[in-house]
Amino acid sequence: MTAPRSTFIPKHVCPIFILSMEPIFMKKRLYSVLAALLLSLPLMPASAADKPVLTIYTYESFTSEWGPGPQIEAAFEGQCNCDLNFVALDSSIGILGRVQLEGDNSPADIVLGLDTNLTAIAANTGLFQPHGASNAPDNLPTDYSSDTFMPFDWGYFAFVYDKNRMAEPPRSFEALINADDDIRVVIQDPRTATPGLGLLLWMKSVYGDKAADMWQALNPKIVTVTKGWWDAYSLFLEGEADMVLSYSTSPAYHQIAEGADNYAAAAFDEGHYMQIEVAAILKNAPQPELAKDFMNFIQGPEFQGIIPTTNWMYPTQKSAEPDGFDGLIQPTNAFLFSAQEVADNKDAWVNEWLSASVR
Repeated sequence: MTAPRSTFIPKHVCPIFILSMEPIFMKKRLYSVLAALLLSLPLMPASAADKPVLTIYTYESFTSEWGPGPQIEAAFEGQCNCDLNFVALDSSIGILGRVQLEGDNSPADIVLGLDTNLTAIAANTGLFQPHGASNAPDNLPTDYSSDTFMPFDWGYFAFVYDKNRMAEPPRSFEALINADDDIRVVIQDPRTATPGLGLLLWMKSVYGDKAADMWQALNPKIVTVTKGWWDAYSLFLEGEADMVLSYSTSPAYHQIAEGADNYAAAAFDEGHYMQIEVAAILKNAPQPELAKDFMNFIQGPEFQGIIPTTNWMYPTQKSAEPDGFDGLIQPTNAFLFSAQEVADNKDAWVNEWLSASVR
């Protein structure tokens, strides 16, 4: 917006003539001149504040300067004649908790960053509406479709290690449990972090009713349980742990962005648990049409081309998958509970983990 002009007397008004006028007449004359001048000015362009604002709740790493948020914001604003406002929350679990607290009065249009482990719980809130998008994913490793939740990326949970510090990592949960006592592992809390919940479901997928026993056996190797993914990963990078719960795609970051090939994900013989991240429109979205435009944008080449090397996950469009992902581990078996199974059992499984893993 143009800055307001300072009050001034036009040059064509003679100062001597002004001094000789009565005060009231002088004020009226000055105001009329100013009014005429202002009316003659061209209209100012609309400011950014006049544009509709699309508000999206997502997780913090998505909106960071190295995450996909800034590039996606610029790309969508380039075609929508709108303002895209990302609101950063601590995790996908935190996103869902926020909209549950706000209910029908949430100012958000879209939540971006839930995963399929939470979609049944999210759907049961009644706070979401069908996305209406015509574009669909073509690069998911499993059959998944939803009228409400639109996938935008996916990956596998895995333990990442540094080959300079660990020549041969454990290749299964049992090998990790039975490894030398000096192996240190850092994981995330399933109540607050998506990878932590992923590990909980991974263990349950592999061991079923014996999961509690396996948690107890694994516990001596776990040096700490962090609230979020970055807290754990930074401890690993600083040398405080030998392995960190992360994603099978995490080594691609080090290779592509840093040119470092010493980080790898350990391929577990039993297989890996999968994560599919999704976006959804709030039922009372303030900008429903813009929200639907964004949902179609998600499967487009601009959004999908940004995801792999900023969010470091597989894109949901095959054409967007970069060459640097070719050398990543390919699990022989992929686990994924249905969303309803997670909704029905999540609390009991978390309590089981707490009972077995109290530190």
